Amino acid sequence: MNPPKSVKERFFHSLVFEVLAIAICAPLGTWLLGYPLAHIGLLTLMISLVAMSWNMLFNAVFDRIERHRGTARTLAARVLHAVLFEIGLLLAVVPLAAWWLDIGLWEAFVLDIGIALFFLPYTFVFNWVYDHLRARLIARRLRRAPT
Repeated sequence: MNPPKSVKERFFHSLVFEVLAIAICAPLGTWLLGYPLAHIGLLTLMISLVAMSWNMLFNAVFDRIERHRGTARTLAARVLHAVLFEIGLLLAVVPLAAWWLDIGLWEAFVLDIGIALFFLPYTFVFNWVYDHLRARLIARRLRRAPT
């Protein structure tokens, strides 16, 4: 089992996740919704800041529960992690998107469902790749450490 993530690492993890998400979502949102890139870009940034805060809090709690139970990140745990994260984010983002785009809550909810359908696999794949790269980096550092 790998050592727990520090606050600094959690911030790095969140930042990389969000920067990559913005780079994908802002142009895609502009193309799909027909709003100017600056308008969608700012909404994407606001959602990203909400998501980044939620990501750090949610992952800290999820990791703590995992450590307490002494379990590893199985496929089922990864799926549960991604689904619970997206549900929490959905509850925070719908009112923001409705206000920013001047649309109703239902329209914002439908839009956010579309966003969640993108982010479910994105979250799963990103965290899977991150965890594997982290484990390899930790193993490499342990091999290089003086005995």
